Amino acid sequence: MRINKTIVVFIMSTAILSACSSTEEKDQSLLDSDIFTEETDTYQNEMDLSGEQIGLESGSESDPRFSDPTNPLSKKTIYFMYNSSQVQQEFIPVIAAHSQYFLDNPSERIILEGHADERGSREYNIALGEQRAKSILRMIKVQGVSNNQVEIVSYGEEKPASNGMGEVAWQLNRRVEIVYLGR
Repeated sequence: MRINKTIVVFIMSTAILSACSSTEEKDQSLLDSDIFTEETDTYQNEMDLSGEQIGLESGSESDPRFSDPTNPLSKKTIYFMYNSSQVQQEFIPVIAAHSQYFLDNPSERIILEGHADERGSREYNIALGEQRAKSILRMIKVQGVSNNQVEIVSYGEEKPASNGMGEVAWQLNRRVEIVYLGR
């Protein structure tokens, strides 16, 4: 019963948040816009978030769900579109799984590390990485995860996942990494 209530709360919360969100593409005027306010990106909820998909059983430090590639908990990187902090539909189950894990394990702590590709100024990329981390933080908080379990940091373009040039490398660099402290 708790599983169904959690899923319903998540879907209802994201539906409410999407009603007051902005879906327009962010451009180079991002730093001058209201993206750094508490606006909420659009989160669509058309996916079936079954308990099996999001791994709702609680676990321990050696939890096998973190190494099972079929479990969303094994995915700790959320990727973003160019110049955007909007969470893509495909990553909602991953965020939901981590949120449920935090609810089941209140002593767990994470850092959401925001990143950007090399295009744009250093300051712009730091701000964009921070906004990406905040987008995920808002989704996690909607689930009831405590503020003291989550920290955010932005590295902008300073810690690329790929040092290459071109769209393939840039796609890998536009991300938020979920880093468990103590894991």
